[in-house]
Amino acid sequence: MKATPATATQRVYDAIHSAIVEHRLAPGTRLREVELAAGFGVSRTVVRQALHRLGQDQVVELEHNRGARVPQPTREQAAQVFDARRVVECELVRRLAGRLSSEQCAELEALVRQESEAEARGDAPATIRLSGEFHRALARFAGNPVFVRLLDELLPTTSLLIALYQGGHARTCAAHTHTGLLAALAGRGSGAATEMRRHLGEIERSLSVGEAVAPTPLRDLFAPYREG
Repeated sequence: MKATPATATQRVYDAIHSAIVEHRLAPGTRLREVELAAGFGVSRTVVRQALHRLGQDQVVELEHNRGARVPQPTREQAAQVFDARRVVECELVRRLAGRLSSEQCAELEALVRQESEAEARGDAPATIRLSGEFHRALARFAGNPVFVRLLDELLPTTSLLIALYQGGHARTCAAHTHTGLLAALAGRGSGAATEMRRHLGEIERSLSVGEAVAPTPLRDLFAPYREG
C-alpha cells in the first residue's frame, strides 16, 4: 500500500533530520529536490513540503531561488549556542536534582547504557542519537514543553558544529560524562548545575580541533527509506 502524502512527507522529514543530526549529511550539503525525490521514491512536491518544515524548524536553510542546504554554523554561532544551552540545561538539572522518579531514573540509565554500548561498537550515528535523547529527556522531565522546543532547536545545531569542528573525531558527549550527570542529579541542584556546566564546556572546548568537512553527495543516501 502506498504511503499517503502526509505520511510520505513525515518519512522524508524524519530521514533528513536524522541524517543531519547523525552526521550522514555534512554541513553545507545542497539538498536538491530532484535527487531527494529519486532517493526516497516520492514526488518533488513531497520533498518540497518536508524541506519547508525542516526550514521552519531551523534544521535546514532555505535560500531564495537556490533551494535548501544543510547549515554551516560558524565558530561565533557556537559560542551563542552553548551560551543558550548553559542557561537552559543548567537550570533544568538544578530543578530536577533529587526529584526524579524511579521510572525517570531508569529511562536515563537505559539511555546511558545504550549510548555506551553504541560507542563501544563504533556506531557513531547511534551514539549521537542517544546522546541527544538523553539531553532531550531531561527537558521532557521538567514538564515545560518550551524547554523541549528549545532543545529541539539547539541539539541539531550542536551536532552540526561537532561535524564541522571536531573533524574525524566527532563525539557529541562521551557516555561516561552522562554517568557523571546521573550521579549529580541524585544530589543537590547546585551540584547538578555545576556538572552540566562542566559537561557543556567540555564539548564546546573540543570544537577547537579539526577542520570543516566536505559536503557529501546525496546519491543513494536515502534509498533505504524508499517504500517497497
